[in-house]
Amino acid sequence: MAHGAKQSISDAMKSLFRSKPVVILLGFLIWIWMAMIARTLRWTVEGEDAAKAAWAEAPGVVVAAWHSRILLLPSGWVRQMRDWPGRDAKGAMLISLSGDGEPVARAIKHLGLEPIRGSAGNKKKANKDKGGARAIAESVRLLKSGGAVCITPDGPRGPREEVSLGAIMIAQRAGAPILPYALASNPSKRFDSWDRFILPWPFVKGAIVYGEMLETPRSESPEALRAELQRRMDKATRRAEALVGYTLPEEAGLSAT
Repeated sequence: MAHGAKQSISDAMKSLFRSKPVVILLGFLIWIWMAMIARTLRWTVEGEDAAKAAWAEAPGVVVAAWHSRILLLPSGWVRQMRDWPGRDAKGAMLISLSGDGEPVARAIKHLGLEPIRGSAGNKKKANKDKGGARAIAESVRLLKSGGAVCITPDGPRGPREEVSLGAIMIAQRAGAPILPYALASNPSKRFDSWDRFILPWPFVKGAIVYGEMLETPRSESPEALRAELQRRMDKATRRAEALVGYTLPEEAGLSAT
């Protein structure tokens, strides 16, 4: 098939999947899947008591989790966080403005989370409007009002599981601490995408690990805070994977485990 024909088919498929009826359907299906995962996995939870106590004392909380776990992310909110004291059940999630983000934004609304559309991740692409300034301002306002905002600090396009300065910047501006939030499930399908996206199966082992809350004073170097958040998220992720019996591979690749 000629390159031009392949490109036309690709463009047509993108248009189809970003049409409003399909986006609405995908949002509904993602919501059902997220809710089913939250309710049916055999969850092991660690670090909840310490996180809950710190959560109650904080003026607002940034919750940091890896992009590959998006289908797992609402589980901690549904099962624990929305009932913790101190946040008045105000929760939001930062989601990119891309067409791929729209179904997820629709899905999380059904789970009691507000989508904040935009990216605070890759500052090297400042020439492209990703809604970053608006998303940062909206996140800071919600945090200062006592809410919680979930951010994927390696999103929207990586590098995989590397903390960007975006989450640090938002937390420092709002005077909010950051809660490392790691999730894992096994068996699951892990794709050979940039983030090694995880498709969790229902009725399997799941783990939620709340790491140590990271304070983010403005007097502290953003890079030093970034490095410390990286360390804490890596530690929590390794623990979550160990709890479900999954060993992280050295090389990327599509796998069913």
